[in-house]
Order: sequence, then structure tokens, then C-alpha cells
Amino acid sequence: MASTHQPIEHHQQEEPQNNYGVLLNKINDLQIVELPIPTPGPGEVQVQVKATGICGSDVHLWKYGEIGIFPVTKPQLLGHESAGIVTAVAPDVTDLRVGDRVAIEAGIPCSKCNQCMSGRYHLCPTVLFKSTPPYDGLLAKYITHPSRWLHKLPENITYEQGALLEPLSVAIAAVERVGASFGRSLLITGCGPIGLMVLAVAKAIGVSPIIITDVQPSRLEYAEKMGADYTYQVNPKLSDVDIARDIRALTLDSEGVDYSLECTGIESSFRSAIMATRDAGTCCLVGVGKNDQMLPVNNFAMREVDIRGLFRYHHTYPRAISLLASGKLQVDHLITHKFDFMEAIKAFETAADYSTGAIKVQIINNN
Repeated sequence: MASTHQPIEHHQQEEPQNNYGVLLNKINDLQIVELPIPTPGPGEVQVQVKATGICGSDVHLWKYGEIGIFPVTKPQLLGHESAGIVTAVAPDVTDLRVGDRVAIEAGIPCSKCNQCMSGRYHLCPTVLFKSTPPYDGLLAKYITHPSRWLHKLPENITYEQGALLEPLSVAIAAVERVGASFGRSLLITGCGPIGLMVLAVAKAIGVSPIIITDVQPSRLEYAEKMGADYTYQVNPKLSDVDIARDIRALTLDSEGVDYSLECTGIESSFRSAIMATRDAGTCCLVGVGKNDQMLPVNNFAMREVDIRGLFRYHHTYPRAISLLASGKLQVDHLITHKFDFMEAIKAFETAADYSTGAIKVQIINNN
């Protein structure tokens, strides 16, 4: 009987010869290692990863061996902000072809549970999210990924911009989580990549005024150039109550902001954000910090301030791609440093060192 097996479609150029990955062996031990070239299974494609951004969570895993409630339990590849080109497809894949340029959505949900069926696939209890322990990330020259969770990139979006779609998705989800809208005030705490992405998204939809905070003057200057209405330099010696009072003073009648998005995960910053939110406003924790924190419970309860959490994103990639492709959202200026793949360790050192002025560091694979 003749075999019905179809050959895997490979890139018309020469097939991959070598594969390398950025492996977190253990705390403070990051290595570039040679890997087997992966073959796509059913529903999967092989992707040559062209650009990967370093997230704060990657640095935290490297330095502390955990991120939030996820401890590192074995050696794993890092990275989850990636884009690349399809180099091989499994026989049953019909929605992508070799040569397609794609952004990689790092989470792979089960698509069967109650959360998935309700559309909240980011809350799937068995979601496999690349680079979140114990799962390998995307920082390799070649990876395989289900075609369902790859998004075609239009010609006017570069691989580097495609790799920004992941943090941009977090920002879109954050703005939507609090319901921020045109002409309403917003506080963003922290001028890291996510805070600045939130600023860009909020500006694009007409949120105003926008107040943003940080401890570093250079970051605040950057936020001001991006269009923040007010910047506030946090003095660590001041109490959270005093900082909240200062922020409220920037709002109409010192009433406080309609919405606040806490993007640092730092307890004192979260406390200040809660107290700077107006009565019946909404405050959302976006940043990841300590698992247990002390919060001013009576302050928000007796003022009916809604406290919300954010976990990743869902259904954001198509909209993020449309925003970038339209030119209405400019965020690639946030990429301050690029390194060749084989210089990945130096890239991580740069991302972890505040003195470098790095905002978003990317690792580029040109071959």
C-alpha cells in the first residue's frame, strides 16, 4: 500500500545547518548552546527567529531564578518576544507557507477548557507560555511553533517591530483592563518598556491627561518626548502617602486620576498608585513584583476604588499589527540596543544595567 505521508515543505534556500539557543542553566548562569534543529510536528511550522526582545522577566529569571509564582526548576531557553520567517511546515498546515514572515504569540493554550472557550485563553490553566518555567523560550535560531499562534506580518512591519508586538500586546491589554478612554486621566507608574508602551497606546486613543512616574530623570525626559502630559520623579525618601498627594495635585481639583496602571511591581509604587486614584476610579497592577504585598485596604475599599490584576493578553496581536502597519503607533524608537545572536550574553548584561540607558534590547539573527 502506498504511503500517504507527505514530505515537510522546506525553505527553498539551503536547509538550516546549525541551531543555537540562549540557555539559562541556573541562576546567574546564561550560556549560548548548540541545539538540534527542530522538526515541526502536526499543526506546527519551523521558524527561523530573526529578532527577539529581552523582557524584564527574562532578566529576572536570570538573576533571581523565578518570576512571580514561577520558579526555574531546570535549564531552559529564555525569550518570548520574537518574530521570524517560516522555513518549514508540517503536511497538515495550510494557513502558512515557507517564506511567510510571522510574529510569534508565545502562549499556547489548550483551546478546550472553560477559560479558553470563554475567550480568555490567556487564563488557560494548562497554557504553555514560552520562557515561563518550566517551558523553553524562543531565543534560538530555529524553533517550532503551532501555526495557530503565529501571525503574518505585512511587508511594512520589520522583524524588529514584529518582536515588539508582544510587549505592545501587554500595553493594549492593560489599557483595556481599566477601561481607559478618550479625555479621561491616567497615571502610569514606571517608565520601563511596558510603561512607555502603555503611554504610546494611551496617547493613540486620546487618553488625557497622562501622568507618568519614575525614579530616573532620563526615562522621564524620554516619556515627555513621547507626549506624557506630566512627569513626576519619585523620591524614594518620600512616603507613599506624600507621593500620592503630589500626583493628585497634578489632577483637576486634586481629585486623583480616573485610572492608574502600576507597571513596576514595586509595593510602594502600587500603594501610591492606589492612593492617587480618584474615588470610584480603577487601579490595575501590571508589573510583576513580590508575591505578597501590603496594601492600603481601607483606603481603596472606602473610596470604592476598583483594584484589578493583569495577566498577559488575549486577542491583541491582530490589532497590534494593524496599529503598527497603519503608522498610527510608533514604538520602534524604544529599541535602543541591538546585538547579534552570538553576542546574546552581552545583550542581557546591557538590558540588566541601568547605566546603559537601555529601554528595549533586541537580539538579531541575520543568518
